[in-house]
Amino acid sequence: MDCGEIIQHGCAELGLLLGNRQAIDRLVTYYSELVKWNRRMNLVAHASEQEIVESHFLDSLTLLPYLETGDKFELLDVGTGAGFPGLVLKTVRPSLALTLVEPRTKRVTFLRHIVRTLRLDGVDIVERRLEPVLQGVVRSYSCVTSRALAAIGDFLELSVPFCSRGGMVICMKGPKAEEEISQWQINWPESPYRLEKIVPLILPFSRAERNLVLFRKYFCDLNSDISICPGSSCAKT
Repeated sequence: MDCGEIIQHGCAELGLLLGNRQAIDRLVTYYSELVKWNRRMNLVAHASEQEIVESHFLDSLTLLPYLETGDKFELLDVGTGAGFPGLVLKTVRPSLALTLVEPRTKRVTFLRHIVRTLRLDGVDIVERRLEPVLQGVVRSYSCVTSRALAAIGDFLELSVPFCSRGGMVICMKGPKAEEEISQWQINWPESPYRLEKIVPLILPFSRAERNLVLFRKYFCDLNSDISICPGSSCAKT
């Protein structure tokens, strides 16, 4: 199978509908550029075509059913690296409003190249680390996600200023997701997040286990602009 066929077969196995052939063609272009740039810089581990497509592109696309449509839906992808999962999702859903946070200059250069190559609008790229961005954040997002940036509890804590009231955080995890959830529940009993669901997945070729862990940010008064935050005090978001 070539790259396009791997994507089509993998999406069919995962029950994902990309909508049209153009989405697959854009993903194939993305993959081709990734492999080309990977010869000059370490964007992803060297592997076969099928392994790269599965572990980076198909894995990213598993979030697609949980992203709402509409102009007001904004996704923040923290520590995106070579654009996983955020830029892959934007590639198949161009209307998605996307912000990518990535501190490494070489990867940012690659991200900007992909955005230009695929002629994607509505992509903001922030070339900074997560912590400095948090200190001055004035904007919140409908959904915050990351691939393996930190343990669930740590990532939820860091995401609080980013996530809008009623917004969602999606943590992409392997088979040990429940261990991290247990630690979060023990260490942060007054978290502003509620665990909404755990979506177990099996990748189509390697049969590797994945878990999407979805959290919803709640607030103490549905009629106010105040949300529950850790500790005894509340803060606006």
